[in-house]
Amino acid sequence: MTERECILELRDISKDFPGVRALDRVNVGFRRGTVHALVGENGAGKSTLMKILAGLCSGYEGTIRLHGRPLSAGSVRERLRSGIAMIHQELMYVPQMTVAANVLLGKEPASRFLKRIDMRESHRQTRQLLAQVGLDLDPDRLMRDLSIAERQMVEIAKAVSYNAEIIIMDEPSSALSQREIVRLFDLIADLKDRGVTIIYISHKLDEVFRMADEVTVLRDGQVITTCAIDAVDADKLVALMVGRELADVFPKRTGRPGAEILAVNGLTRQGVFHDVSFTLRRGEILGLAGLMGAGRTEVIRCLFGLDRYDGGRILIDGREATLRNPADAQRLGLGLVSEDRQITGLVPCLSLGVNMTLANLRRCAWGPVVVQKQEQMLVNGMVRDLKIKATHSEQRVSCLSGGNQQKVVLAKALLGQPEILLLDEPTRGIDVGAKAEIYELMRGLADAGKAIIMVSSELPEIMGMSDRVLVFKEGAVTGRLSRDQIDPETIMRYAMTN
Repeated sequence: MTERECILELRDISKDFPGVRALDRVNVGFRRGTVHALVGENGAGKSTLMKILAGLCSGYEGTIRLHGRPLSAGSVRERLRSGIAMIHQELMYVPQMTVAANVLLGKEPASRFLKRIDMRESHRQTRQLLAQVGLDLDPDRLMRDLSIAERQMVEIAKAVSYNAEIIIMDEPSSALSQREIVRLFDLIADLKDRGVTIIYISHKLDEVFRMADEVTVLRDGQVITTCAIDAVDADKLVALMVGRELADVFPKRTGRPGAEILAVNGLTRQGVFHDVSFTLRRGEILGLAGLMGAGRTEVIRCLFGLDRYDGGRILIDGREATLRNPADAQRLGLGLVSEDRQITGLVPCLSLGVNMTLANLRRCAWGPVVVQKQEQMLVNGMVRDLKIKATHSEQRVSCLSGGNQQKVVLAKALLGQPEILLLDEPTRGIDVGAKAEIYELMRGLADAGKAIIMVSSELPEIMGMSDRVLVFKEGAVTGRLSRDQIDPETIMRYAMTN
């Protein structure tokens, strides 16, 4: 790659954290107007490398060259001035502020005479930016009131607003449905045509092969290879990422569903979903499919007592259940893995061990006193069973990779010893190797008689793991598919048409 072709080069980048070398002499170059995918398992160093590039991480070795000139270590603001913007996997927004305030934060249009923010111009610019990502939102809505997918699209619009030459996208589609993903791909194609370089981090290999021109594989903080995307296939790429060949990602079923454990009859929450009815059997994985805002997550929240429903009945083992709060749900044998681990799944400032046991202190306490030996035994067992990569159980959970954080959320749910597991996007932000491990665990739980409801926006996941599928559209169940009826065309037809 010549200097003229290469807009950005990272040379011998190394970074150490206490007890671990996150990056080890990384060398990679990026060409103008291309989509360059960065792939690897959780903990491979992808996000750390991009945080260094975006000015979020300092204290590294090596050099960064932009347009052939060395780029000194600097802040996020300095990187933005240099033309480098980043969309983060863990969204960085201000929940108490409006959509417009978040999108234009730091570059608000000012009134010429009064020297204050020009709200009319602010709304105009925000609507224009949102339109580029195919989003129709009121600029005055608060970010905290948006769905996670809407927040993701707002963050993408914010990155576009900087008119950057290089945009880093760290798992940008992780919370998006198929329709929003298509919008994202159209936007990427448009940016590429305008000469913008996209660095695309994703665990979804179908996206990598669809969008990327080149791919770099990281493993254990080192570059394994950089090549044109058409020089590898999916099996080869997976082998490079994990250092081994993976068998079929989705495990085969060995057991059969048993007796009915859950019945939902006519469940309704005004303005959100209506007349939702279904049953769930022991040993069954029931997939909930649909587009953003279809009502899947909202049903899960009512089942776990997070939201109140206005009508309908929930029966567990044939008895009507009263679910006023999550404590009621836990007592009745339900466990939840929520869709947004940072907001509702974890306490980032606490250790991974405390996060696991915080909702399950009854299992390791004697009266009001936590028995540390018992707590440590429970935590060590979950770290082992879920293959969580951490230096020790006292490590702050915010210091773990996204995939390992997700495993901690799953461990917390499993420590409650639930009979019914509610999994909302259970593999969001998890690499292909870790996904295979989670799928194996889910199948093992089902074969052991646990009942699972899984919300997923990934069609391969829905098709590969579900025994039955319910398809949601605008708060109603529009399709009920048995195992032999599950295919992408049928699911999308029910999700998008009446």
